[in-house]
Amino acid sequence: MERRTFLQQSTLAGISALALGGSATSANAADTKPALAGKTFNLDYAPHAGMFKNSAGEDFLDQIRFMHDQGFRSIEDNGMLGRDTALQNKIGDLLAKLNMRMGVFVIEGGDNWKISLTTGKKEFLDTFLKTCERSVELAKRVNAKWATVVPGFFERKLPMGVQTGNVIDALRRGSEILEKGGLTMVLEPLSDTPDLFLRNSDQTYMICRAVNSPSCKILFDIYHMQKNEGQLITNIDLCWEEIAYVQIGDNPGRKEPGTGEINYKNIFKHLHKKGYKGVMGMEHGNALPGKDGELALIKAYREADNFLG
Repeated sequence: MERRTFLQQSTLAGISALALGGSATSANAADTKPALAGKTFNLDYAPHAGMFKNSAGEDFLDQIRFMHDQGFRSIEDNGMLGRDTALQNKIGDLLAKLNMRMGVFVIEGGDNWKISLTTGKKEFLDTFLKTCERSVELAKRVNAKWATVVPGFFERKLPMGVQTGNVIDALRRGSEILEKGGLTMVLEPLSDTPDLFLRNSDQTYMICRAVNSPSCKILFDIYHMQKNEGQLITNIDLCWEEIAYVQIGDNPGRKEPGTGEINYKNIFKHLHKKGYKGVMGMEHGNALPGKDGELALIKAYREADNFLG
């Protein structure tokens, strides 16, 4: 599935250290953590596991250290719930040491990509609530504050209002669990398939209002919302009170800013002016393969983040 299967990573030769916005020294070929230290960004962009594996190596902890060296101060990891407890603890300890934030992981009990919460059936509700409980325990280990929720596919045998009511009921129950653990579910409207129940920002806004919990908010994924509805800045403003998390990906292609049609510099400037202090998840692939492609990705973020002049 598109949101969970990032396309292969990439290569652009001759990217200079100057283009990264930081001082540079040549890296030892044996060192997987090149000393390409970068300044922090104006917004809090969060790479994911594997995004810099050519520069930092396969070890996720080394990748996190590399991200920090480049100026990033958050990470996100959709599959964190499935990692073993020992690694979760190591990740949490490293993030605390580096003063980095944990972005979203996915509350995934196996029902996100099929007909589930829209049905109102107890079996799906029970799985969802158990996964919320597991997610609260994980959040303690890595100091997570947000977790993605996908309500599943339409149940086309039921009227839309009934499906919506079933989803609201399930999310209210989940919010009761998450509130106690200080974790916020962020509902993500998606564009991957028209079978998905949650598709638009206004629909998600309505559901958050109905759930009426500080633990149920919107994940505004700019890539998906460009595909499904456009009018990005207008819809961000309309839904602003319920938006708790933002994700990034240019369209078409779902790669870094500057590779598609979205004016990311202007959107980043708008979010900054509105006082957004949350995480900006980099949920996209790299446009080009290899280590040089990873450096090109950092350069793209430096350019898009240069909106204060």
